[in-house]
Amino acid sequence: MKDRFLRIFRLRPGESRLVFTMGFLLLANSLALSIVEIVSVSGFISEVGVEEFLLVWIADMALLMLTTGLQSLIVDRFERVAFLRWMTLLFAIIYVILRLFFVFGVPSSVTYTALFLLVDQQFIFFPLIFWILANDTFDMAQAKRLFPVIASFRFVGRIGGFGIAAVAPAVLDRLNIPSAELLSVVVVVYLIAFVVISRGLRNINVRKTVRRKESVREALTEGWGFIREVPSFRFLILAMAMLAVGFTIVEYYFFVVSNQEIASPDDFQTFYSLYSLGFTVLAIVMQSLFTSRIINRLNLKNVFMVFPISLLIGAGLIALGPSSIYLVIAGLAFPRLLKETIDQSARSSLQALVPEERRGRVSMFMDSYLFAGGAIIGSVLAGIFIWSGQAGNALAYSYLSITGVCALSAIWFTYRMRGVYDTSLLNWRLKRRKRGSDVLSKLEF
Repeated sequence: MKDRFLRIFRLRPGESRLVFTMGFLLLANSLALSIVEIVSVSGFISEVGVEEFLLVWIADMALLMLTTGLQSLIVDRFERVAFLRWMTLLFAIIYVILRLFFVFGVPSSVTYTALFLLVDQQFIFFPLIFWILANDTFDMAQAKRLFPVIASFRFVGRIGGFGIAAVAPAVLDRLNIPSAELLSVVVVVYLIAFVVISRGLRNINVRKTVRRKESVREALTEGWGFIREVPSFRFLILAMAMLAVGFTIVEYYFFVVSNQEIASPDDFQTFYSLYSLGFTVLAIVMQSLFTSRIINRLNLKNVFMVFPISLLIGAGLIALGPSSIYLVIAGLAFPRLLKETIDQSARSSLQALVPEERRGRVSMFMDSYLFAGGAIIGSVLAGIFIWSGQAGNALAYSYLSITGVCALSAIWFTYRMRGVYDTSLLNWRLKRRKRGSDVLSKLEF
């Protein structure tokens, strides 16, 4: 029985305890973040307002850019297990404080803003520290075999968190308990994770690695320098920037319509939880069964057409009935599904072609700064139309016009990228060989 269990999960003797300890930590964090994500978004939109949500979104993206820069400066200064353990305890303490915000009647705008900003930073920091620890604990052969098993716990946590958030309003209402009590559940989850880290990871062997220290400016300069040198990357980031703007506007319009259709805070929390749960299940199925097949069939350079075309189709679906919540859900979920499965996998595959010494900087620029900058621009544009007095279908078609322009621009930039893709990679490889030959020519034998 034990041997069969080990074969199913591709485990070898002595690995199961560590693998399931790491998996539980990923599950616990995903479960807690899913609950807080639902509570913060649904609470802010219902209690404060969907228009004010734009300001929080802008602040969140600005903080994301700052945090991304700081993470490279602090992550290597602390012992991995200790950092993860005390960070988990810190999360528990912060959520205790935020729970007290509700008890003492701190304004909803302050409480839900703090929750929203916190959860987005956690989405960055916990996985960052966790996977660095995992990479320093397992060797390369183990990582290829065990990381998919460990990563699967994240999906279990997401489904569990969204499920809890979906049923919580009805259950807590019957018990006459406020929805804010969900934060107490989150505190308990992080305290359990703290104990698991303290006991389960106490005696593991972590490799000592030496990483080059550099400033945020140096990382950005080197990342942008590589993108500027390679035409295919240059066109791709232009497409990504346009997509970030357009997708942000569609996502915000989803909140506008759903808030109009669902007035009750508890009903909105249930609706948003079920939407997130359904999307997560679809994403798991898509990623497991179809993503790799589609990428292999289309070829990597052609796959980048999928997201911009899907965003254009999504905008078209919404245009058929801007006030229909069903069409709006479809218009957002369709491009988001392809973005978070096929497009994200394609970007990771393309970044794997970047030289190792530059890969982290290019990834940081493309996945963090570019996305955050596009989201800020999209939020500002969405706010301009609202603050100019537009509403109803006029507002919807203004949003959809911008989204359509962004999607078409992204399609054009991606088309240009396809035209220079092979040449760019060839030139880049020649540059690497040339640098290598320059070094060899200076050696004396």
